[in-house]
Amino acid sequence: MPPPTRLRTRRGLLAATAGAVIVADLATKTWIVHSYAGGRVSTVIPHVLQVEQSRNAGAAFGIATGLTIILSIVAIAVAVAVVRASRRLHSRWWAVSLGLLLGGALGNLGDRIFRSPGVLRGRVVDWIAFSHYPVFNLADSGITVGGVLAVLLALRGLRLDGTREQR
Repeated sequence: MPPPTRLRTRRGLLAATAGAVIVADLATKTWIVHSYAGGRVSTVIPHVLQVEQSRNAGAAFGIATGLTIILSIVAIAVAVAVVRASRRLHSRWWAVSLGLLLGGALGNLGDRIFRSPGVLRGRVVDWIAFSHYPVFNLADSGITVGGVLAVLLALRGLRLDGTREQR
C-alpha cells in the first residue's frame, strides 16, 4: 500500500481539480448571467459555436425537466460517493477523474440550490452552444470528461488504489 503522504497528495489533487472546475464554472455562469440577459447571442465560429444564456431545469440534453429535486439528490449522492472513494485513492489519474466529476456535480448543484425558482428546484445556467448539439456549461464538461476518463481507467484495469487488475 502506498504511503499516507501519497494519499494526502492524491486527495489534494482531487480537491484542487474539483475546486478549479467549480471556480471556472461559477465565474463563467456569473459572466453569462450578467452579460447575456435578454436573449443576447454571440457567434464565436459561424455555423459552429455560439455563446448564449439558457436555463435548464433537467439533466443533459434537457431530459428529466420535471425531476429537478431528484437530480439535486443524485448530485449530492455523487459528491458523497466521491468523498468516500477518496479514502482509497492512490492513483493520480483517478484523482483527476473524480475531481472533474465532483466539481461538475457541485457546480450544477449550486445552480439547483441558489437559482430561481427555489432551493433544489433552480435551473442550471448553460451557455456553450455548438450547432446541432444541446447547450451546456463547464460543469457539464467536467462531468463528461471525468466520466470518460473513469471509463478509460477502468478499461485499462487501473484501480483507485493505484494497483492494476490481473488479466
